[in-house]
Amino acid sequence: MPSTILTGDRPTGPLHLGHYFGTLANRVRLQREGADLFVLVADYQVLTDRDVADRLAEHVEGLVADYLSVGIDPAAATIFRHSAVPALNQLMLPFLSLVSVGELRRNPTVKDEISASGQATVSGLMFTYPVHQAADILFCKADLVPVGKDQLPHQEITRLIARRFNERYGPVFPVPDALLSDAPLLLGTDGRKMSKSRGNAIALSATPDETARLIRRAKTDDDRHITYEPETRPEVSNLVRIAALCQDRDPNEVAADIGSGGAAALKKVTIESVNEFLRPIRARRAELDRAELRHVLDKGNARANQVADRTLTEVREAMT
Repeated sequence: MPSTILTGDRPTGPLHLGHYFGTLANRVRLQREGADLFVLVADYQVLTDRDVADRLAEHVEGLVADYLSVGIDPAAATIFRHSAVPALNQLMLPFLSLVSVGELRRNPTVKDEISASGQATVSGLMFTYPVHQAADILFCKADLVPVGKDQLPHQEITRLIARRFNERYGPVFPVPDALLSDAPLLLGTDGRKMSKSRGNAIALSATPDETARLIRRAKTDDDRHITYEPETRPEVSNLVRIAALCQDRDPNEVAADIGSGGAAALKKVTIESVNEFLRPIRARRAELDRAELRHVLDKGNARANQVADRTLTEVREAMT
C-alpha cells in the first residue's frame, strides 16, 4: 500500500548537491513508486534561529524551482507553503498540551540547533520546533518521514504526540515511521559539512563556471596519488565521492582512474562530472518562469488547506 510522506525544506537559500543526494533523489523515487508526497516549504520555520526571514519570497520561489528541476512532479506531489495553511498551525495548541517543557528541553536536536545558531538567546519558537514539525507531519497523516539521523529525536516527539493523542482522545493519527537515508555526508569546498549558510555548497542552480570555481578552491592534500579513504583523506575522498555519485559509479573506481594525476586531475574530473550531472537539471530550470512557480504553489496550498481543515475538524470532534 503506498505511503503518505511529508518532507520539505526551509527557504533560506538554494538547495545543493548534498540535498540532492541526501533527500531529493529519494523523494523523486518515492513519488514514482506511488507515494502521496507532501513537500513543505517551511517558511515559518525560518524564524526558529534568526531574527528576520531575509529575502523570503525569492528563496521560496527558488526552492520550488529546485524541486521541479530535479523531477518532483506537481501533478503527483503537493508542494505547499507553511504560512498559507492556517489550520496546520492550529494543530500546534492541542499538540503542545501533550508534551512537557522538560521533554522539549531535553531534545538533543533542539540543543544542537540552539548551539549552532550562535545566539545568546533564542525565541520560544525554537523550543516548540519539534511540535511544529509534528503538526507538519500529522496534519496530512503521514505514515513515513524521510529523515537524517540528526532528526530522529524530532521524529520521536512526533510519534509520542500521535500516541498520546490517540490514547487520550481516540484513534486519529498514524504513528509515523522514520525512513533513514543511507546517503553519504557530503563535505563542502572548505572541508566542513556542505551547507547553504557556510557558502561552501555547490548549488543545483549554479552555472557551469560557478561550479568550476567552487570545486577548484576545494581543499585537498599533498599526496598526488588519488585514493578513496574517507577516514584518513576526507577532503580528497569527498571530491572523489561527489564525482562518483554524479557518474553513478563506485568511488574506488573513480579514484583508480585518476591515479597519480594529483589534485588538478581530481578537480577536473569532479568539475566535468558535476556539470554533466547538473546539465539536465539546469535545462529544466531554464524552462520555468515565476507564473508557473506561483501556480504550483497555489495548487499545492489549496490541497494542503483541504487536508489540514479536514484533519483539524477530526481533532476538534475527537476532543469534544
